[in-house]
Amino acid sequence: MDAASPSAQMNPALVARIRGAVMELRGWRRALVAIGAGGLSALAFAPMFAAPVLFITLPVFVWLLDGSPTWRRAFSAGWLFGFGYFFCNLFWIGEAFLVEADKFAWLLPFAITLLPAGLALFWGIGAAAAHGLWTNGFSRVFVFAIALSIVEWLRGHILTGFPWDLPGYALTYPLPLMQTAALVGAYGLTAIALVVFPAPLVFIGDTPGRPTIRRMIDGILLAAAPISLMFAYGNWRLQEPQEFVPGVKLRIVQPSVPQREKWLPEFQRRIFDDHVALSLTSPSGEKDSLAGITHVIWPEAAMPFFPLEAPVALDILANVIPAGTTLITGALRHDPVLAPGAALTETTRTLNSILVLDEHARPVATYDKTHLVPFGEYMPYEKTLSSIGIEKLTHGRGSFATGPEPRPLMHIPGLPPALGLVCYEALFPGNVVQGRERPGVIINVTNDGWFGESTGPFQHFHQARVRAVEEGVPIVRAANNGISGVVDPFGRILKSLGLDVRGEVDSLLPKAITPPPYSRFGDWMLAGILLAFGALAAVFRKNAR
Repeated sequence: MDAASPSAQMNPALVARIRGAVMELRGWRRALVAIGAGGLSALAFAPMFAAPVLFITLPVFVWLLDGSPTWRRAFSAGWLFGFGYFFCNLFWIGEAFLVEADKFAWLLPFAITLLPAGLALFWGIGAAAAHGLWTNGFSRVFVFAIALSIVEWLRGHILTGFPWDLPGYALTYPLPLMQTAALVGAYGLTAIALVVFPAPLVFIGDTPGRPTIRRMIDGILLAAAPISLMFAYGNWRLQEPQEFVPGVKLRIVQPSVPQREKWLPEFQRRIFDDHVALSLTSPSGEKDSLAGITHVIWPEAAMPFFPLEAPVALDILANVIPAGTTLITGALRHDPVLAPGAALTETTRTLNSILVLDEHARPVATYDKTHLVPFGEYMPYEKTLSSIGIEKLTHGRGSFATGPEPRPLMHIPGLPPALGLVCYEALFPGNVVQGRERPGVIINVTNDGWFGESTGPFQHFHQARVRAVEEGVPIVRAANNGISGVVDPFGRILKSLGLDVRGEVDSLLPKAITPPPYSRFGDWMLAGILLAFGALAAVFRKNAR
């Protein structure tokens, strides 16, 4: 194609015109474009994985900032974009308020709007901070990435943190791309994503007076080069052979109990019996009484009662768990354990735990959840909110207590040192392994039954896979209604049960690998990337002058 042909001239000029149109937006049109672009960005994540959409939406974000003469307008652009982004990424939270609709449905409109609005404040602050160093040159893309990366890191830490769907997860699919998480973690990938995705169109649209093929190629290479390097690294890394822990055969049970029935007294025995029956059945449907199985894993709070205070349940388990087999289950427990029928006291602590029972149904190890879900497992300002009728969503009144930190490992017969994670504790990059001892396996029990057949469970499982890559440690995940499975240290799914599938799956246990860089250095890798971006911003600014 001739560089001077109309088609060659059209594309950069068109991009420049779109940039100008976005910059000139005002009022409701500006708000609609910002919210819409943010909302479309949610397509980049599980289960759609349509990451190329960010090549369009993130340039729009940059152009909105180009058209913001003051920090207040920059803040509003960031907040509006962020509101659309978080609303479409987190709408599934509303499902939890319909489980007991008679009590909580009135809160649904507030939950699905106030949470995104609050999280969008981080993006508004990031946009306002970027405005202070904004220029008309390409250096502003690095400024944009630095500011947004910092506020995304803060989002994962402030007020207990909630780093759901960091932009970096758009660079974790397909599997070869996910391997870069072993180097820089999800926060480092976020910084890379915030440069790679806006760069081509921003670069092409900045110089409408130079509409050459070379200009377009340069813009495309700004994204193609780093993504190609990530693919090459990932494919090389995935050549490493998989090894397994000898003598271990796992069975993961997924009962798919409807959340509306979970805590109703009339269903307690049926739910318990169902877990037992599934455990004694092979994936092919044959009753094998756990022959050859060394470890059975049940999901979060699998038994809808306090098992250590239920002698009948323990007797049944002692009769069905064969010699040499261990049950690992999510369980509620009291500390200290209450005698049957005893009342709670002011010193009794209620814990959301992982409980390990031997062949005699005796507890041999426990892990108590340390990172609790606000409004789900504990109530901020509990006395005040309870007085106006607002309760936590999960079963039982009052808040759960937290387990000890740093998070201790469990020493389970037949397994390497095991790190327990309950539910969304698997969301937090760099904060999974907290002690000095390195785990050989991560056991994640969860219950995503709160969120129905929405995008939430798919995103939750995908983010847990990225933790396996970051730490170089396999994850064994048992979820009430899915997605359950075994993930190796490279993020490969060895065995799985899909959403709302009732059944069980057997698997060998992959070995952990040598700790990758992110496992050793954590978010110092992000700091290094941001320093490099700062240097590149200075170079581009100098060249522009």
